[in-house]
Amino acid sequence: MSKTPITVAYGDGIGPEIMRAVLQILEAGGAQLEPEVIEIGESVYLRGHTSGIEESAWESLRRTKVFLKAPITTPQGGGYKSLNVTVRKTLGLYANVRPVQSFEPFVTTKHKSIDLVIVRENEEDLYAGIEYQQTDEVTMALKLISKPGTERIVRYAFEFARRNGRKKVTCISKDNILKITDGLFHRMFDEIGAEYPELQKEHMIVDIGAARLAEMPERFDVILAPNLYGDILSDIAAEIAGSVGLAGSANVGDDCAMFEAVHGSAPDIAGKGVANPSGLLQGAILMLVHIGQPEAAARIKNAWLKTLEDGIHTPDIYDERVSQKKVGTAEFAQAVIERLGQLPERLRPARFGEASKEPMVPLMVRNSKPAKKELVGIDVFFNWRGTKPEELAQLLEPLSTDKLKLTLITNRGVKVWPGGFPETFRTDHWRGRFMAQNGTPNHHDIVELLGKIAAAGMDFIKTEHLYNFDGKPGYSLGQGQ
Repeated sequence: MSKTPITVAYGDGIGPEIMRAVLQILEAGGAQLEPEVIEIGESVYLRGHTSGIEESAWESLRRTKVFLKAPITTPQGGGYKSLNVTVRKTLGLYANVRPVQSFEPFVTTKHKSIDLVIVRENEEDLYAGIEYQQTDEVTMALKLISKPGTERIVRYAFEFARRNGRKKVTCISKDNILKITDGLFHRMFDEIGAEYPELQKEHMIVDIGAARLAEMPERFDVILAPNLYGDILSDIAAEIAGSVGLAGSANVGDDCAMFEAVHGSAPDIAGKGVANPSGLLQGAILMLVHIGQPEAAARIKNAWLKTLEDGIHTPDIYDERVSQKKVGTAEFAQAVIERLGQLPERLRPARFGEASKEPMVPLMVRNSKPAKKELVGIDVFFNWRGTKPEELAQLLEPLSTDKLKLTLITNRGVKVWPGGFPETFRTDHWRGRFMAQNGTPNHHDIVELLGKIAAAGMDFIKTEHLYNFDGKPGYSLGQGQ
């Protein structure tokens, strides 16, 4: 077998020591790899690259299309962008796949039968990183959920379940509150799920879903979630299974993929030789399956399982009730290498089927007919230091035009005019909703309104056009409206 080129980054903190251990295990386990090493992380940030990665590193990633990455450290202070998010979005790694298993009785946990996979949308949601400070008192982040992005991750989750013999997919959202964004995610899950009749399907609101995951993880098989919820649920699942330090992660796109540990760079134990390389090793095993080396993946996974069974544990999972020997990073790696070719006796041996040799076919997004889009109003946000909404209404009502009339004022989303209650807490961030009257407005009518607002000296800080799509509002009502 010819060797597969991969890009490797040793990272920061414990990254270099766990990467050395993992590469030793991979080589001994028969993985056919040709690593190209790049530098990323803290040192690159401090050289003035705000994304933590240089152009030469991108050249390697785009050439190999496979990235094995150790954890990195982002320097304290503003101006630094998340490297993980940058790589995921730049290379189109839309699917974050995080398998979680329990290894009782060898790794202590309250739950003995966890075997689930979290499929997390990896590019959108609040992780788009679009944030603003708009007034002295109010900041804002944009939550972006797109139809094509959602369709792609939903299809990936169902295809993953089908290819890997899974029985059920559970969608997690918060569409009882976020009816438009999370509502789209849930709706696409229902629509696409109908194409997979052999799989069980269910939906849960994220709060009860997280509670049940913590209390009854055995009931889950594949969990599908938007970016933020998926990130949180992944750590919950890994922790209740025994340790976040055991969890690996795959970030997969149509062309490229990145594999890593779930945990961070742990600078407090860096250089002490005690870090657990298991999380990064699990990421590397996912990588081997992805590049069509399932035999090596199974050989290494089974040696790792046998090491856990034999009670050879790093300090993070050492428990004198079940552990036989406490070891450091290098010694743990050597123990895994010594058990290559062996199978676990009590834990279920790992096997990766023939389907794993074939890469996932790129998932095409359906082309749907565009909806009829009709402009019906505009929300204008103001930085206003007053406290009485009726006084703000007296300032804004005269600014209404023939086509756009003030109909609502909210503060932090809560209706305060007309009506409202004095008990409602208010900040310096207000929204005036101007709705269409006397026909359908256009962009010139919007400009006319904003011109009057500017001439009146009002500090408007943001606008949102309000549209109907096929006659249905594409905007939310004010709370209390």
